[in-house]
Amino acid sequence: MEKKQFQAESKRLLDMMINSIYSHREIFLRELISNASDAIDKIYYKALTDDALRFDQDSYYIKVAADKENRILTITDTGIGMTKEELESNLGTIAKSGSLAFKKENELKDGHDIIGQFGVGFYSAFMVADVVTVTSRALGSDVAYKWESTGADGYTIEPVEKDSVGTEIILKIKENTEDENYDEFLEDYRLRSIIKKYSDFIRYPIKMDTTRRRPKEDSENEYEEIHEEQTINSMVPIWRKNKNELTAEDYENFYNEKRYGFDKPIKHIHISADGAVRYNAILFIPEKIPFDYYTKEYEKGLELYSNGVLIMSKCADLLPDYYSFVKGMVDSEDLSLNISREILQHDRQLKLIAKNIKSKITSQLQSLLKDDREKYEEFYESFGRQLKYGVYSDFGANKDTLQDLLMFYSSKEKKLVTLDEYVSRMPEDQKYIYYASGETIERIDKMPQTELVAEKGYEILYFTDEIDEFAIKMIMSYKEKEFKSVSSGDLGIEAEENQENANSDENENKDLFAYMKETLSGKVKDVRASKRLRSHPVCLSTDGEVTIEMEKILNAMPNSQGVRAEKVLELNTNHEVFQALKDAFEKDKEKLNLYTNLLYHQALLIEGLPIGDPVEFTNDICKIMV
Repeated sequence: MEKKQFQAESKRLLDMMINSIYSHREIFLRELISNASDAIDKIYYKALTDDALRFDQDSYYIKVAADKENRILTITDTGIGMTKEELESNLGTIAKSGSLAFKKENELKDGHDIIGQFGVGFYSAFMVADVVTVTSRALGSDVAYKWESTGADGYTIEPVEKDSVGTEIILKIKENTEDENYDEFLEDYRLRSIIKKYSDFIRYPIKMDTTRRRPKEDSENEYEEIHEEQTINSMVPIWRKNKNELTAEDYENFYNEKRYGFDKPIKHIHISADGAVRYNAILFIPEKIPFDYYTKEYEKGLELYSNGVLIMSKCADLLPDYYSFVKGMVDSEDLSLNISREILQHDRQLKLIAKNIKSKITSQLQSLLKDDREKYEEFYESFGRQLKYGVYSDFGANKDTLQDLLMFYSSKEKKLVTLDEYVSRMPEDQKYIYYASGETIERIDKMPQTELVAEKGYEILYFTDEIDEFAIKMIMSYKEKEFKSVSSGDLGIEAEENQENANSDENENKDLFAYMKETLSGKVKDVRASKRLRSHPVCLSTDGEVTIEMEKILNAMPNSQGVRAEKVLELNTNHEVFQALKDAFEKDKEKLNLYTNLLYHQALLIEGLPIGDPVEFTNDICKIMV
């Protein structure tokens, strides 16, 4: 029996295919099953044009069987089979695809697409096998042939007996090494797992023999083994069914079967697109946040299928980061795959699918907000922060998509409100959207800086997430209304009378303020008469873009650059404490120094900022007491 060399390709090319193209060894089973499915598809197509050939769906299947003792794995199909010439051509020439040629010859256009394109998938078998034997009998032939190879050294072909049309691939599984465990590809549970993962939606039954024990009829303690054939794959994917055939329970079961989460999804989106790019998708908006969602370990992405065959478990390119919480899958016949069918090329089809998916998710969330507020707030509690990160990232490029989905706690409503709801009830004379930042709602409620805004009857949005202010800085304005922090140096609502009084106080006490500013040199930018305080004696405000809350967040980050807000110490000139300051300025500068430091530390504590020297602060309190 003559040994033939692979045509046109070298040992190096085969080595590359085996060792470089495929990143996971388990892929070999996906490729061989896909080839088997192609072989059955070819009979289906032949039957469309050949009246003498009847395609009976029940007669076609793929079978996987493991012989652990002899280290043999067999994949059998009842497909079209191959002639001697086809074995030579398809298996003897690396990277020649019989499926691709068949597809071109028959101009297949009915959507029942053939999976194989590149002709290299078969050679992935050498990743796990020392010897690969292919026995095939072609449709319409009485003779079968056996093709056998140990790899790049070449192959042999000889005639053999085979009772039925189809192909049988026998793999002699490699022995284990220190680094690789090949035994796993002889274990039934592992083979089932790989089939379910990659080939669950192949449209023909994938069968395996199974053995189970059951009690004997006349005995409670004795068992007998029952051998039966079991279909492993689901075959008909839920996304190819009509939406009106499916119930909410069907989608929920699919969510659980695919282990997208341990919760119940809040919403599902079923897409069947047949335009510039054809694809089906089922997307889920989860109810609960995954435990690792805000960690580096979390991996976003949708499952990506090509004709029902899993190509990628996590295709990140299908989702923008701000929708990374979405789970689900996409299946398309139109994708341009690379040679290993593992990594998707960044092509126009993928971008079109991703754009459409983003639009569908946005629309679904807007509908949820409008039609089921309680459910939306439940979702927002889990993933609202991610939407805010989306507004902040990419220099605000996504703000128009996301700003109407944002919610913040309202000082008036005492619940979450949208920006649209806030603006819709603004009084005519209100120029700004006011907000206050703090660690909790309770702390913000007690902030001195809110007094003047609250007195005017204006609503205040409470920012309690560290990302809130940064996101708002990117939005800048909403429906032509700018955002304004209640800690801003100029609130834009100080009455003329208050303005005049403050200016008068400023001039009258400019020497006192200058002295206090000098005492706090390096700690505050200025000391001023306050236009906003009513009952509190002191507060901090800021000049510039960086607020006190932003300073806290930035400086809590690793490798912080020591960012500082330009702080201003504001004094309530109508408070009795201010009279004590004036008296001390005239009579006792040492006491004034003491009062100045105490008020500054008081303002820091109100803001939740650390005081520089706690011992000095407590000593100052003791001095006041005695």
